[in-house]
Amino acid sequence: MVNDFPQPASLPEKTEMNVPYGSDGAQKMDIYLPAGRTMANTKVMILIHGGGWSQGDKSELTPYVDTLKKRMPGWAIFNINYRLATGSANFFPAQENDVKAAIDFIYGKRTDYVISDKYVLVGTSAGGHLALLHAYKNTTPVKIKAVVDFFGPTDMADMYNNPPNPLVGLLMIQVTGGIPATHPTIYSQATPLNYITAQTPPTIILHGGVDIVVSFNQSVALKNKLTTFGVVNQYVFYPTENHGWVGANLTDSFDKITAFLNANVN
Repeated sequence: MVNDFPQPASLPEKTEMNVPYGSDGAQKMDIYLPAGRTMANTKVMILIHGGGWSQGDKSELTPYVDTLKKRMPGWAIFNINYRLATGSANFFPAQENDVKAAIDFIYGKRTDYVISDKYVLVGTSAGGHLALLHAYKNTTPVKIKAVVDFFGPTDMADMYNNPPNPLVGLLMIQVTGGIPATHPTIYSQATPLNYITAQTPPTIILHGGVDIVVSFNQSVALKNKLTTFGVVNQYVFYPTENHGWVGANLTDSFDKITAFLNANVN
């Protein structure tokens, strides 16, 4: 039998750059919506850049977008900026709050964007920390389905007390406004390890063995606690890599990320 009912036209691919999600100039995102998207099936990936919470820009992750689009066609990708700590303004948790605000904004426009409620967070360094923190602390407006953590800090007090280099401690003061002894609540509330439960989303962790900014021990502690709580996780360790990598190991990272997300986000 011929179906005489009109069929909806497949939505075309759409890109929007520097879309504001708040009133501050830093609160902007780039949006990449795939062709043929639907609210039932189009998964959402949110990218969060690094830079020690005080530097960096979403443009640093733009090269990842094409790779991710090719590997995981059909996903909607949102690449966000957030307010940066300056040592006199935007102390933590401004950055955490901005990630929440960006996700609230995306969720609030889900019918306009024609996307599902299946969200994944991907972060590098400080962005990895922010991705973990949001996913582990929040179940509203949507529960995150999985996290991709490139060498993100997981224990903020330990970052200060056992830094891989002397500049890390100074950075922590600039971002938090103090040290763990004087600002224990901030350090505790900014520590992803403190929010792990049996309901924590599946997490893939990637770290280099000679990282001079975030010790790989931060990722080992994360892996161990996730495993203790029975949370699905994968720890990918590159013994000779520093704080970020390119080439064959980056290709391997994306291979493993793709497989992990395909297995755990349905």
